[in-house]
Amino acid sequence: MTDFLSRELREALRGADPSNRTRRTTLTVHAGRHVVPIRRLWQRGLAVDADSAPHLRGLVDIYDGPTHLGQCLIVAVGEEGGELICEFKRALSRPVDAPPRDFAPEEDVPQPILTGPTRAGL
Repeated sequence: MTDFLSRELREALRGADPSNRTRRTTLTVHAGRHVVPIRRLWQRGLAVDADSAPHLRGLVDIYDGPTHLGQCLIVAVGEEGGELICEFKRALSRPVDAPPRDFAPEEDVPQPILTGPTRAGL
């Protein structure tokens, strides 16, 4: 069947095949004003494009699209195959949405029951 299709149409069909597409990552490193896409991420480090990345070092934030995955302390260790390889000095720590407690919660404290509004004077 492909013998009857034009070359342009065959290339367009090949480009539409999901297995031929390279996966576009949404992982990014935010280092100050710089936002750099992450090529690879593993337990002890990450790799970014060496040409588009500044020399990354220090405390950075890692995002997956708009979701903040956490902060880590990194240092660039070298370039390999067009990638800037960075290792974690402090592993990725999850962001928290509340400050840490400075006390231990009590176990058997009765919880108040919320009721509807009361009318004053009745």
